[in-house]
Amino acid sequence: MADAAQFLGIGLIGQKFMGRAHSNAFRQVGPFFGPALVPRLECVAGRDGPELAAFAARFGWRRSTTRWQDLIGDPSVGLVDVATPNHLHAEPAIAALGAGQHVLVEKPLANTLAGARALRDAARAAAARGVHAYVWFNYRRCPAIGLAWNLVREGRLGAIRHVRCHYLQSWGGPQTPASWRFRRDLAGSGAHGDLNAHSIDLARFLLGEEIDVVHGAVARTFHPLRPDPSGAAHLPSDVDDALAFTATFRNGAIGTFEASRVAGPHLNRNTIEINGERGSLRFDFEEMNVLHVWDAEDGAREGGWRRVVATEAGAHPWVEHWWPPAHPLGYEHTFTNMVADVLGAVGGHAPTVPLADVADAYETQRVLEAALVAAREGRAVPLADVL
Repeated sequence: MADAAQFLGIGLIGQKFMGRAHSNAFRQVGPFFGPALVPRLECVAGRDGPELAAFAARFGWRRSTTRWQDLIGDPSVGLVDVATPNHLHAEPAIAALGAGQHVLVEKPLANTLAGARALRDAARAAAARGVHAYVWFNYRRCPAIGLAWNLVREGRLGAIRHVRCHYLQSWGGPQTPASWRFRRDLAGSGAHGDLNAHSIDLARFLLGEEIDVVHGAVARTFHPLRPDPSGAAHLPSDVDDALAFTATFRNGAIGTFEASRVAGPHLNRNTIEINGERGSLRFDFEEMNVLHVWDAEDGAREGGWRRVVATEAGAHPWVEHWWPPAHPLGYEHTFTNMVADVLGAVGGHAPTVPLADVADAYETQRVLEAALVAAREGRAVPLADVL
């Protein structure tokens, strides 16, 4: 799909928050990473024509369209990036894969497990033809998380006993207007699918283990009515504002997960702590350049958490492409780091750390579904029952 093995035409579907983040990443990856395969911003699709034209001009897209179907099979577009609301993920991604175009798609894969399964099957069939499909689990691309992944692979933690994750935000109070994010038919779930998806992915990614059973879950909708954006009325909200669940991994480790949109004063507190027999790790995205590390061999006299600032080129992944030591990276860099790894993978090179392909992301979606069932039915849900 590359032109003279040098350029890869990109088609983006979506022009809001994620559309901005992805566009910036495609623009930045060339100057900072110098990839052999260079993205070319061919066409962006969105529903708001006037706003879309301004968006395209601002971010350097060659052209725009209000029909995502125009991207499918376009010979100038080698990769389709889906950055739409949840219920609009699967259809264009499946269509692009069927046309032989590589795909990047936002998480979750779909607003239903059936939709996610259809996308997984399409990606599997496309992979047999050499077509790639990846999911935007961008937190894997924090250098501190890359360091954590390597430390676990080196056996520094020993046998892992505990994983605890919470992803806490506070923007979802009663004055937050209604939107697709508060409709189950469009979003699939609320804080759970939006935030716990990242936590489940990070836990699976770092441990290299699958969740075996969701033992219990509780979901709450604290604000069942939300202001209509027009201000004329209130509209129902039928998704979770918060959901917490417990689980066990196949290796016996205990996992606890909590997601909330109403946990003031937390803004974007995505944290994971892993405790093993020989060591522990702790990460908090609100201090995204830092990994806290404990080594049991330090002993009682000098033992405790060590604060590692993951900004050292050669020691911490992706940093060599950015700034000198102790010059922090930000949220936007996680997307650029991921684009660099995706371009490398499409070109036949191994990524810095594993990317989440669609099959991988489907396993996260199964856990999301198991927790929803556990909360709804008040019982444990083995993952073997969620296919």
